[in-house]
Amino acid sequence: MSKKKTSKMVLMQGNEAIARGALAAGLNFFAGYPITPSTEIAEILSVELPKNNGSFIQMEDEIASISAIIGASLAGAKTMTATSGPGFSLMQEGIGFAKMTETPCVVVNVMRGGPSTGLPTKPSQADIMQSRWGSHGDNPAIVLYPNSVLESYELAIRAINLAEKYRTCVVLLSDEVLGHMREAITLPDLSKVKIVQRIKPNVPPEWYKHYPDKQKYRTPVASYGEGYRFHVTGLAHDSYGYPTNKSSEVGVMMERLKKKITHHVDDLIQLESFMMEDAKIALFSAGIISRAAKEAVVLARRHGIKVGLLRPLTIWPFPEEAIRKYFANIKTIIVPELNQGQLILQLKRSLQDISDHRHRNIIPMQKNNGLLINPEEIFKKIKEVR
Repeated sequence: MSKKKTSKMVLMQGNEAIARGALAAGLNFFAGYPITPSTEIAEILSVELPKNNGSFIQMEDEIASISAIIGASLAGAKTMTATSGPGFSLMQEGIGFAKMTETPCVVVNVMRGGPSTGLPTKPSQADIMQSRWGSHGDNPAIVLYPNSVLESYELAIRAINLAEKYRTCVVLLSDEVLGHMREAITLPDLSKVKIVQRIKPNVPPEWYKHYPDKQKYRTPVASYGEGYRFHVTGLAHDSYGYPTNKSSEVGVMMERLKKKITHHVDDLIQLESFMMEDAKIALFSAGIISRAAKEAVVLARRHGIKVGLLRPLTIWPFPEEAIRKYFANIKTIIVPELNQGQLILQLKRSLQDISDHRHRNIIPMQKNNGLLINPEEIFKKIKEVR
């Protein structure tokens, strides 16, 4: 009689989960610079990548790090870097270049207190807007944010898959507490997890277009050294990658960058709805604070208060349609977050054209002093506004 195969439970740190999830997705190149509180990701990958025929390189700074992963991706590698705070700011021009050149890569930002050097060992959620708007110009954004060690593993896989699928730079947000906490988790069976690989061109080199005019998100993409000739530049470019000022060609390029996101929102959006079916009051929260929010919902329910939680795992593109659906009949929404009001700003924008929005009570609950918001504080706020 054969023994039934069981999944292995492991004790894992959040940063370790990101590193191991990325490896499971096929990561084979990492370039980075040590910075609290993300350094464990680099430390683990410096050991594990060489074991798996991958490459790890410690760069001289974050500008060099983002540049290195773009270059390695153009050569065919699955690439990632990890940083925090000031390092994420330094990477913004490179992130914009990766999006403009449609080069798959992943940037992990384990958020900490800021601005500037700020609070390196304390959590923050103040980079939510920067993760969308940090790079100049109109540019697409896919930004994910887990709230557990298991989700850190799963969304690391998803981030690399989405980067490869949509040929763009994907940002994976975490935070100091989530990155350093440890949980006992059961890792998924990787034989059942889809890993996205790049489609290779099957046309003669002289027919190859690195930026095809059609708006499909999955297009064949050649890598350097494979015999295909193409040009890569941050300038506006034509379908072969060569700089152009022609409005018709620039328009096609900009529409392609936009539509790969806007036309595939259903594929990109992930949400958790917790006890929203009969809720009279709703919480809207993400990342580490959503754990406290969920516990506050449980506390409120024990006291007979009908409260629910809506949690975005995909921060960008922002889940506007889902928010409108779930909050259509909710008059009171509490938004706990570790910043001065970033999720709440986007939430208000999403609901502002609903006819009765002026009668809706959207309540901020914010900290940016390095401390977490705990369940009891959220429960107290629920009792105040019920």
